[in-house]
Amino acid sequence: MAIDEFDRRILAALQGDATLSIAEIAERAGLSPTPCWRRIQKLERAGIIRKRVALLDRKQLNAGVTVFIAVRTSQHTLAWLEKFQKAVADIPEIVDVYRMSGEIDYLLRALVTDIAAYDAVYKKLISRVDLTDVSSMFAMEEIKSTTEIPLDYALASE
Repeated sequence: MAIDEFDRRILAALQGDATLSIAEIAERAGLSPTPCWRRIQKLERAGIIRKRVALLDRKQLNAGVTVFIAVRTSQHTLAWLEKFQKAVADIPEIVDVYRMSGEIDYLLRALVTDIAAYDAVYKKLISRVDLTDVSSMFAMEEIKSTTEIPLDYALASE
């Protein structure tokens, strides 16, 4: 689906605050409400807008420690990958999983209360799937974290 400047403004508004009214989004996009609503529905049908969520404050919910977990495996089979995917999917503290190029096979991000909580996550993970090496890094400070996707590239595809 081609994205134009109106769509980009709609997406920017929704990324910043998904609770905005259609009238507020339309004003920011430079449209009237009805065409704006149609565009939002079209973006949803196309899967560009996957869902609308509330971003929670993890510190207030006692999950303020961020741990990056670098995983290496010596097994590169489909069966192992499926077992690994199920293992990480079943551990709610693991919020992001990436397959990497280079020295590390997978990079995980977990949110926990403290080191003891991370140790429990670690033990769950290693009990469910064979891993060659696991290395953990605790974030000392979060300098930037956003869920907003840069939208300038969307226009470049036209």
